[in-house]
Parts: sequence; structure tokens; C-alpha cells
Amino acid sequence: MILAVETSCDDTCAALVADGQIRSNVISSQAAAHERYGGVVPEVASRHHLELIDRIILAALAEAGASLDDVDALAVTRGPGMVGPLLVGITAAKALAASRRKPLAGIDHLQGHVAANFLAPDPLEPPFLCLVASGGHTLLAGVGDRSGFEILGQTLDDAAGEALDKGARLLGLPYPGGPGIERLAREGDPDAFDFPVALAHGGGLDFSFSGVKTALLLAVRGLEPDELDRRRADLAASYQRAVVDQLTARLERALEEGTWEAVALGGGVAANGPLRERIARLCEERALRLKLVPMELCTDNAAMIGSAARFVDATPYPDYLGWDAWA
Repeated sequence: MILAVETSCDDTCAALVADGQIRSNVISSQAAAHERYGGVVPEVASRHHLELIDRIILAALAEAGASLDDVDALAVTRGPGMVGPLLVGITAAKALAASRRKPLAGIDHLQGHVAANFLAPDPLEPPFLCLVASGGHTLLAGVGDRSGFEILGQTLDDAAGEALDKGARLLGLPYPGGPGIERLAREGDPDAFDFPVALAHGGGLDFSFSGVKTALLLAVRGLEPDELDRRRADLAASYQRAVVDQLTARLERALEEGTWEAVALGGGVAANGPLRERIARLCEERALRLKLVPMELCTDNAAMIGSAARFVDATPYPDYLGWDAWA
């Protein structure tokens, strides 16, 4: 059984995973603490992690009906992410592992999102194409085996989730922005504004969301206050469509350039309803298997870190005591 810890951003997470089964998966969100800032403040997030980490780990052990003596190994996210939050999780995991002389696996956060697809009850076996879209990362990964992945394309600037958060802020919506934009967009016309889809006609599989963010800013500034209030839902619907169009277009291009039998979605943006619907239609048209992990495994969580740890060699005590966070 693996005890996993995840603190790469603003969610304090701990989980126990055994043979691909989730025994517990505890998540404490800090969204309310960062709402006033319109985004995550690393120092604030670090302090909240310090306050919560022990309680979250104890809650995960209690939910699984286990003790630290029942754990065979520990796992922790080492990066990428915010250095302060990462160090809280890494320090806690090192201390727990060292106290029982247990091995510790350092996990790449993005590999965690990929490895969420390996968990029961419906694990997806490689090879498959995985779209990972979150607040900090957007990439297309070719997954040839369970121990890693190949980056086929990635964002050149903003991540998709970051673009949604910033767009929501322009529209006066709370943080995190993705769910707010999706709710407001249901009342609007996605064809009302012609926002650009970057790199739509060029080759390659990279993403860029800075242009559509700037287009929304200019549209908001170009409307009088009364008209802005009246057309806010149209702006949200058109903006969401531009983001979803780009994600879908890159995935479709990757499918045309390679031979894949399955597609998986990962990251917080993978919880977006219109994106899931578009990808589902694309896979149905191409007779591909689509793996949609449960919503609670789309956003940051420790179960995915525990899943990834199953397929890497853990570091024995005391070799991990000098670990730092990955940039």
C-alpha cells in the first residue's frame, strides 16, 4: 500500500492506493482563501498547507482504516508546481518515510495526471493519447507505457486553466474561473463573438492561449457598462468555445499524425462539460476508446500520485533526505 501526498498548488491532498484501488483520497481546497486575489498566492498557499498537512494525512489513513505501519512506501509530488507548497508536502513525506525507514517515490505532477487513468475500476492500458489541461499545464502526451510519457505538444504561454481563470476575472467571476465561465456560458451564444483560435492553420501540436485572453480583454473594454452586463454570458460562451476549440483541434491533429486506439483526458480543465462532449464526439466518430476519469481525479489529488508511484522505483532511506522541489 502506498501513502501519497500532493501539495503542488493550493489543494492539500493525501491518499492511500493499493494495487490500483483507491483506499482513500482526501482533498482540502483553499479556493476560498485565494478568491480575493483572483488566483493562487504561493505564500498564502504554503501557510495553509502547513496548517493542514498533518490533519489531511491522518484523515486519509483513518478513511482507509490503516496506520503508517501498514504502508509499504510513500510518494510525493516533487514538481512541477509552486516551490513553497511543494516543499511543505516533500518535507512531510520525507519525515514520515524516514520515521519508519520506508522508501519514498518522487513523482512528476504531470505523470500523476496521466497515471489517474491507471486506477480501478476502469484502468486504461497504454498505448494511448492523453490531453492534460489544467491551471498550470496544457500538453498532449503520448503514453507508451505506465512509467512515463512523451510530450507531443505543450503550451507556449498560458495554460488552458490559467486562461479560463484570467478570463473569468475579466468578466467579474470568482476564482477558480473555469466552473464560473461554464455556468455563465450556458446562458450565452458561443457565436456572438469571434475570438481567435491560435495556431489553427499551422503545423505542430503546441498550444497558445495568450491571444484569446487579449481578445477578451479588448472586447470587454470596447463595451459600455450596460452592454457589458447584458452580453456577459455571450462573452463567456464565446471565450469558452475558443478555448475548447483549440484543445479539440490539437487533439484531432495528433490523432491524424499518429496511430492511437484510445484517448484520455486529465487535469482540472478536463472537468469542463463542453470539452468532454466535444472529445466524446470526436472519439465516437473515429471509433476510439475514450477514458474520462471521475471528476474528483481531474483536479489535483494524491490518488493519482499514488497511482504513478506504482510504476517507478522508490528511493530507499536515507537517500531522499536531501530532496528539494523540482522547478
